Amino acid sequence: MGRRYPHLSLEERRKIAKWRDANILVPEIADRLGRAPSTIYRELKRNFYDDKELPELNGYYALNAQDMYEKRRALHRKMIMHPELKTAIEDRLKAGWSPEQIAGRMRLERHPIRVSHETIYRFAYSKDGRAEQFYRHLPEHRRRRRPRGHRRHNRTHIFDAQSLSHRPERIAERAEFGHWECDLMMFRKEHGKINVTSLVERVSRYAVVMRNEDRQSKPIMEALIRGLAPLPAGARQSITFDRGTEFSAWRRLKAGIGADAWFCDPQAPYQKGTVENTNNRLRKYLPRSTEPTALTNRYLRSICQRLNSTPRKCLGYHTPAEVFESKLMEIRNRLE
Repeated sequence: MGRRYPHLSLEERRKIAKWRDANILVPEIADRLGRAPSTIYRELKRNFYDDKELPELNGYYALNAQDMYEKRRALHRKMIMHPELKTAIEDRLKAGWSPEQIAGRMRLERHPIRVSHETIYRFAYSKDGRAEQFYRHLPEHRRRRRPRGHRRHNRTHIFDAQSLSHRPERIAERAEFGHWECDLMMFRKEHGKINVTSLVERVSRYAVVMRNEDRQSKPIMEALIRGLAPLPAGARQSITFDRGTEFSAWRRLKAGIGADAWFCDPQAPYQKGTVENTNNRLRKYLPRSTEPTALTNRYLRSICQRLNSTPRKCLGYHTPAEVFESKLMEIRNRLE
C-alpha cells in the first residue's frame, strides 16, 4: 500500500508556530514532526497572516492558520450550510442542466448566495456528496471525473454537394441567424429502422427533434421542410449535413423552403459540432437502448423544451429559447 500524507492538525500547527518563534529552522521543524520540509514551507506560505494596515502583526499563528485551512477545504460547504441552495442545484441537475450552466445562470440572475461549477463538482465528489450519491445527478453520472471518449463515424459520400469550405464566412462565424445543422440519432438495430432527426440553429443553439420511420432521404427532407416552413425565410436560410446517404435528397430543400444545403468533408462530422454537442445532450433522454416505437411527438417536444430552456455558457447563460425568440423578433420588425 502507498504511504498516506494526512493534512496538518491544529496541534502540529501550534508546534510550528512555537518553534518558528524560537527561530528553529524549517528542516529541523519538519524532522521533529516527521514531515517533508516542503510541507512546512508550503504551510508557512499559504497560511501566513498578512495585515496590510498593521504589518507589525504579520506572522504565522496556529489558530489563524487552522481557520484559513478550513475555509479552503470547505468551499463546497456552502451547499451544506444552505440546504435550500443544494436542493435548487439538485433540481436543476435533474432537469438536465450542467454545473457550469447552473453557476453561470446564478451569476446572470445575481443570486445573493451562489456557487461556482467547481464547487458543485467538489461537493458531488466529497465525502458528504458521495454519501448521498450526489454524482448521480451530474450529466455523466460517473463516480469519478474523467475525460470523455470520442465517437466513431462511418459515412459515405454524397456527390454534387456544396462543400463546407465554400460556405460564406458569416455563417461559419455565427454572425448571421437562420443557419442550422442536422443529424440523425440512431438506436439499436434490434429496435428497427425508426430514428430521430436532430436540428440545431447555429447562433441560438435552439434545438428541434423529429421522429422518422426509416432512413429514406426523401421523407426526412419532407419532414425538415414541414418543420421549418412556419418560420420566416430569414430564420431558415441553410442547413449543414454530414455525408450520410439519408441526406442525399438535399435538393428538395431549395425548392421547398428556399434553404441552401452545405456538407461536411467526408469523415469529418466534427465540422458540424453544434449538432454533435446537442446529440450528446439528447442521449441523456434518448439513449441507444431506447425503444423508438414508443417515442411520441409530445415526448420529443418536451425534450426540446427542456434543452431550449437550459442556459448556455456560449450564450452568456441566456437560454436558446430566449435568444431564438429575440432573433425572430428582429426579423419580424425588419419585415414590418
